[in-house]
Amino acid sequence: MKKRYKILLTVVVVLGIAYFCLPYYARQALLYWYPSIDDLSMFDKHTVRKADTCWTWGIAKDYNTYELSPEDDAYLNDFRTVSFLVIQNDSIVYEEYRSGWNDTKTSNIFSSTKSIVGLLVGIAYDEGKIASLDDPVGKYIPEFNEGKKKNITIRNLLTMSGGLNWDEAYASLFSVTTHGYYGNDLYDLVTTLDVIEEPGKQFSYRSGDTQILAFVVEKATGKSISDYAEEKLWKPMQVCQDAYWLLDKKDGDEKSFCCFHTTAREIARFARLMLHHGNWNGKQLVSEEYINEAMSPAGYLKDEWGKDSLDYYGFQIWIMNYKGQQNPYFRGMLGQYIIAIPEKNAIIVRLGHKKDEERIRETTRDVYRYMDIGTKILDNRK
Repeated sequence: MKKRYKILLTVVVVLGIAYFCLPYYARQALLYWYPSIDDLSMFDKHTVRKADTCWTWGIAKDYNTYELSPEDDAYLNDFRTVSFLVIQNDSIVYEEYRSGWNDTKTSNIFSSTKSIVGLLVGIAYDEGKIASLDDPVGKYIPEFNEGKKKNITIRNLLTMSGGLNWDEAYASLFSVTTHGYYGNDLYDLVTTLDVIEEPGKQFSYRSGDTQILAFVVEKATGKSISDYAEEKLWKPMQVCQDAYWLLDKKDGDEKSFCCFHTTAREIARFARLMLHHGNWNGKQLVSEEYINEAMSPAGYLKDEWGKDSLDYYGFQIWIMNYKGQQNPYFRGMLGQYIIAIPEKNAIIVRLGHKKDEERIRETTRDVYRYMDIGTKILDNRK
């Protein structure tokens, strides 16, 4: 018995030593494991404050009269949906919350955050704070004035064609994405990346591109990305509830590639902004020229397989090719979708814990299923 106890104690001591020898981000990853939509209490955060006077969605006369089919209901359950929202002509047609969620509980929208950063780049450009989208990144971030990095432009980063060595493996303990999410040194992490592909040639989805864009905006405007978002988007969109942007440490940098927290109703405002080409109730928040390009595929690039002209990504905004429509949308890693449907003047928002891993070309199958469900709701309106 004593021998077993000594062996067990030795194993515990060795594992303890090994754990504390790991870098900070790896220790945090082991502690918290896989990212979750309700990670607000895990990290330091910056509050993005609501507007002084809020604008609210209308409630349609046929609000929540549609009954989901058993198959559609099961699909929402299977992938642990917490919010499903369908809006048309500025009125909520269908709204459902599951697993204890409601219209005031926030969720991490993960990579949908990237699209917000893309819009803020456009605003800084519209204001002349960024002189040109073809400016080299090194004009704003000195660490990019060396080697092959000096060839990277803002446009390259907007279109995910920066060519940097960032991988998207959240499930890997030592991946750069895990480091970015759980670490406390974002600026050092992204400014020490290396170029491994010629910039501006091929789309390759990399969160580091967005994080660098956020630092460009901060250098150009002299404001943190969350303060700039509050001033230029959140308050002007007359938002009714505070949002939260997770930081890499106390008073640190925003995790701009992933971690904006808000509700289904509030995030739907961004789809409305896309439907109105950057205009919010008569005020042009993002120039029509910029947002239209942002919502159009960067067809001069090769796609992620290096073959066809890119037809599904613009400036940090995805484009869904659905039954002859081109629908711009925001997309997050666990199935966070904010979809604008111009042909129907409609919006679909889906937030949840899990996505369908079955792929249809550049995306997973679930985004099309949510479009199918939302379209049924819209088409069955009286």
